Amino acid sequence: MAKQTFLQGAIVLIIAGMITRFLGFINRIVVARLMGEEGVGLYMMALPTLFLVMTLTQLGLPVAISKRVAEADAVGDQKKVKRILVVSLMITSITSILFTVVMVLGAPFIATTLLTDERTLLPLIAISPIVPITAVSAVLRGYFQGKQNMKPQSFAQVIEQLVRITCVALFINLLLPYGVEYAAAGAMISVILGELASLLFMVYSFKRKKPVKIRTNFFSFLKSSKETMKELFSIALPSTGSRMIGSISNFLEPILVAQSLAIAGVTTTLATKQYGELTGYVLPLLYLPTFITHSLAIALVPNISEAEAKNNRKLIHYRIHQSIRISFASGAIATVVLTLFSVQILTYMYGTGNASSFIMLMAPFYMLLYIQSPLQAALQALDLAKPAMWNSFIGATVKFAVLFVLASNPKFGIMGVAIAMCVGVVLITLLHLITLQKAIHYYIPFKDICKMILLLLLTFGAGNFLKNMYEAFPSNIILFLLTLIILVIVYIIFLIFLRFLTREELQQVPFLQKWL
Repeated sequence: MAKQTFLQGAIVLIIAGMITRFLGFINRIVVARLMGEEGVGLYMMALPTLFLVMTLTQLGLPVAISKRVAEADAVGDQKKVKRILVVSLMITSITSILFTVVMVLGAPFIATTLLTDERTLLPLIAISPIVPITAVSAVLRGYFQGKQNMKPQSFAQVIEQLVRITCVALFINLLLPYGVEYAAAGAMISVILGELASLLFMVYSFKRKKPVKIRTNFFSFLKSSKETMKELFSIALPSTGSRMIGSISNFLEPILVAQSLAIAGVTTTLATKQYGELTGYVLPLLYLPTFITHSLAIALVPNISEAEAKNNRKLIHYRIHQSIRISFASGAIATVVLTLFSVQILTYMYGTGNASSFIMLMAPFYMLLYIQSPLQAALQALDLAKPAMWNSFIGATVKFAVLFVLASNPKFGIMGVAIAMCVGVVLITLLHLITLQKAIHYYIPFKDICKMILLLLLTFGAGNFLKNMYEAFPSNIILFLLTLIILVIVYIIFLIFLRFLTREELQQVPFLQKWL
């Protein structure tokens, strides 16, 4: 099974992430065009419940599996690798069945009482079969990550999106005549089919090499895996704390938003529409660069763990800083583009520019989100998952407090929700940086902070100049895309000029190797 270096593995995941994000946006455009803002609102209000159940089911095992498999593989202990897989599959099988049943039985209460919109009942029930599918997928992802082979999960991500896009229009059109809630349920069904196709591919990839025969002596391995279970949970439980806080936060957010806006005098239908604009239109754009940061985070865990085992503090600092540099480079261009061209992007994608005020407010603050994932991964790899969990808890608590105070005020309304989200992102990222500084004396060099600021200013200036040129001509999507391409080229020149990316890093990009 082919292994990749830190950057090679990250690049494989980044390429796959780029493809899946592009396909994901096509999927969102289709959903938005077919279901409208109200349908998207129902769809987005049901998803946090699913994410919470999935987090409870997986118990943070993917990170633990990745770390323990890497350790066992390093010493050639294939029996331990099998014990890890056996224990993980048994745990996730039990929890997935349990929480799927709870989700289905609790759906009426969640829909009518918590989300205050009984139309979310059908989407909640429709999405429930995905829980056991994602549970098994999580185990296999952790295994492949531990083996430092990022290709299977990368291909699986692309397959998932292709199947989802293929099915979503069919099911929405088929069920829309029965009501918008049926259409939202149809969108959920397409998500299930995509995840199922992704799982089948990873199972095929696992069996093709036959590295471990899971079914052979399954129960005997399970009986002798008490110590392995302890080792997994020593990582999984602290790691899942942060994810639990995030999932509970996402679960409670639409509930608190609905209740707060109701206090402000906003009707249920309007609240659902506004929340759909914010979470269905704006947040996907703001989260666009995170496929890069998430890829870096996945590759960072085993790499830092290995460096920590060898007490190589210098390499740990270098990998963290390398991840921050690359993450910031990916986020800076997105921030400038979204800030300057928010109306055009929303109009061309969704047919309306109503949510542009959200983007212009949130984009500058969400730059800190782009370095948050690598920081979180570094903390987990350094056995600092508990402080990371508390950072997430503090951030979520402050966010909810700000959200309730502002969103329940008619002067702010839904804009208060956007402000609260920004506060949460900034606070958590800063707390992660402070934790790393205290634990390993890590800090971002002042020279690089100056480079980051200069990169932003130069890019914003160039972008503003190109925007003025674009607006001098009649609106045209081809001209708009050409403007963005020119801005990206100028941005790359700035990156090279400021030496934001090193020659060694660029040489690991496949199509650049022969040129450098």
